[in-house]
Amino acid sequence: MTMKIPSHKTKIVCTIGPASRSVSVIESMIKNGMNVARLNFSHGDFPEHKEDIHNIRQSSAKLKLPVSIIIDLPGVKMRIGNLKDGALLLKMGDLVTLTTKNVLGTAAIIPVSYKRLPQSVSKGSIIFLNDGFIQLKVEKVSGHDIRCRVVIGGKLLSHKGLNLPGAKLFIDPITERDLEIIDFGLQQGVTTFGLSFVEKAQDIIRVREFAQKRGKTVYLVAKIERSGAIENIDGILKATDAIMIARGDLGIETPIEQVPIVQKELIHKANVTGRPVITATQMLGSMTQNIRPTRAEVNDVANAILDGTDAVMLSEETAIGDYPVETVKMMVKVAMSTESLYHSGQLSNDIRRQIRSKAGADGLTIPDIISLNVVDAVRKLKIKYILTQASSGSTARHISRLKPPCWILAFSNRKEVCDFLIFSYGVYPFLIKDKDNSHPGILLNIIKDFHLVKKGDRAIIAERRFSPYSGVTDSLGIVTLQ
Repeated sequence: MTMKIPSHKTKIVCTIGPASRSVSVIESMIKNGMNVARLNFSHGDFPEHKEDIHNIRQSSAKLKLPVSIIIDLPGVKMRIGNLKDGALLLKMGDLVTLTTKNVLGTAAIIPVSYKRLPQSVSKGSIIFLNDGFIQLKVEKVSGHDIRCRVVIGGKLLSHKGLNLPGAKLFIDPITERDLEIIDFGLQQGVTTFGLSFVEKAQDIIRVREFAQKRGKTVYLVAKIERSGAIENIDGILKATDAIMIARGDLGIETPIEQVPIVQKELIHKANVTGRPVITATQMLGSMTQNIRPTRAEVNDVANAILDGTDAVMLSEETAIGDYPVETVKMMVKVAMSTESLYHSGQLSNDIRRQIRSKAGADGLTIPDIISLNVVDAVRKLKIKYILTQASSGSTARHISRLKPPCWILAFSNRKEVCDFLIFSYGVYPFLIKDKDNSHPGILLNIIKDFHLVKKGDRAIIAERRFSPYSGVTDSLGIVTLQ
């Protein structure tokens, strides 16, 4: 059997929605480069998502291309309520009252879902509506009502979001609805979840303990979209399995001009700690309606890859856009063009220096040493593939952060490990039948059987040879295929 490894190492995350739910579109997106399917549980119901999961898995099996699934939990999204006729127009200078009472919204009074809003704001506070396009300034707080002046007006639709940058929020990021969704996901065999509005490590720990009580291992992706998460990022990175830079709310919760710098810093921190990172929101936004992206969007995707992101995400572009398949194709083209710069080895030098600097601080770990030496060997020798035995996937992820120019082939007998490895740059997982098949000779036979190598090709094998503990990679070998 002949296998073809993908043309792009940056992973493509696609949101499934009305524009992409059909089997034909799902298959086409997989064939053209989709690696991860995102199910946004802010929309749809359980039967609909169950059908999506089935269709994604059936399409993946049919095409013999691995595709992971991430369930994105809604969390506590502060929203406005129902508006008369579904929409209204707010004009600059107008007075409008936000209320926690259950009323039908008009241009004079608008209901909000966040019942503690009067305690979170005071005179002078700025309230953002509709992704920040509408801005209100608080003039008076009285009981259930907050009287505001419209600073920047615009059209407002029912159930649009509300943001309070810098305000103290009296909410729990993990809701009972989130826990219900996790239960549903686990029943469907999904083990990767995106946690919305995370602010501290404890938010992640709570979800992990919830799954552990059910005897399940989960992989948690902390969505960084609040200023509190940025302040607590070091603790969050220790507790989470991956992060997502959710630039939509992040661009409201923090000054929008700081988002590019925050993005670079978050990607760098995630790389150093060996956590996969997804860059999300409006990456190719104009392709929701247009067949081609803007030059600025192409630059945005390329720069995220150059910064070291593991994955780039499409939201509305594939969920409700007119050109979901074309958008995936474009993302792949940009990724391939940008990744070619990694072959020079210059772009990963900074992260390598950063990791080596740990020798004088916390000290280098064995995974650090192994990953640095693997990539050094790849740079100096003509290596076709890096092979790892993935009981947890840690070794593959540590090597992945250094962006080697060759693929990392990770072999595991655990499906959930393979599913999560799909999120890491340049990692291609192989699900093997049992742990006995992880012997280096057997791994080499597998890639020979798939015609991935020919006589004279070199491969690096990172494996456990001396440690008595399972999952510990303590050596590497260089093999020339005969």
